[in-house]
Amino acid sequence: MLPEIETILYATDLEAGAPHVFRYALSLAQKYSARIAILHVIEPLSTFAQSLVEQYISHQKSEQLQQEARNTLTGELEKRLEQFCQDELTSDPEGRKRVQSIDVIEGQPALAICDQADKLNADLIVMGTHRHSAVGEALLGSTAHKVIHRTDRPTLLVRTPEGK
Repeated sequence: MLPEIETILYATDLEAGAPHVFRYALSLAQKYSARIAILHVIEPLSTFAQSLVEQYISHQKSEQLQQEARNTLTGELEKRLEQFCQDELTSDPEGRKRVQSIDVIEGQPALAICDQADKLNADLIVMGTHRHSAVGEALLGSTAHKVIHRTDRPTLLVRTPEGK
């Protein structure tokens, strides 16, 4: 039996190659009459950065400022993602109906993507990947690399074009 694709999780960093990758998710959504859930993950402030901030202001004030910044950033990113959808879906009359959700969440990107895929019971994860040197990959890893090693869900990695 052939697999059914009903829900596609499109994880994006909103970098220059994002439209290229989104078009793969959209193409699959059109072919399978699937819905796309768009996800952008904001990484939290590192413990080291947090400790630097708290050398100058109290922990309580730091938490307050961070929460305000998160709320503002989340709102702005949601607007950018909505505009991104409008820009990318102009040629597809059913396009906006294909996007079931736009979520901006905070967390470690790979873990958050896998958790969201599980939460949505996504049939496929679509995300972009950049060209990395072997040393860069070994030392830092990439979000895409971490996702494919953490999830059992099919994952389509789309290499972003050079210079993007």
